[in-house]
Amino acid sequence: MSAPIGNEFWKARSSHGRKPIFGSPDDLMTACLEYFEWVEANPLYETKGFAFQGVVTKETFPKMRAMSISGLCIFLDIGRRSWDEYRKREDFLPVCEAVEETIRTQKFEGASADLLNPSIIARDLGLADRSEVTGKDGGAIETKEVSDNELARRIGFMLAKGLMSAKASSGA
Repeated sequence: MSAPIGNEFWKARSSHGRKPIFGSPDDLMTACLEYFEWVEANPLYETKGFAFQGVVTKETFPKMRAMSISGLCIFLDIGRRSWDEYRKREDFLPVCEAVEETIRTQKFEGASADLLNPSIIARDLGLADRSEVTGKDGGAIETKEVSDNELARRIGFMLAKGLMSAKASSGA
């Protein structure tokens, strides 16, 4: 059932929407520092098996936990859009940039020291090697069907050319 026509219940609201969780950049930075400390204090664990003289034992080792913006948002109990909104605010921008650079540096250095998977971190940081091959003037690469006879002729030509080059360089 809809509200009665002409109601003005909405005017009774004290505010529109939830108040921001972090009232100042300092509050946000303090919470982010708590996340950084939590990441360091809560590593991931890997269990490996070892065999020595017929005895198998398992050992558990701590592994570096990669920081992330999504992990930070979960820790702060905010959504990614909320983080992006804080980032748009001029007074919060320096804090957001410092936090993002800290996270990026932690991942990069962890991958460089082989404490984190370098392939995954490189993709996450946008560091993957890319090469693009194109045809003439940046267009598509043209391909042609070649008969077996034509292919054999071309291979023979290249082999003969290589043989002549080898003879010329050896002085024979």
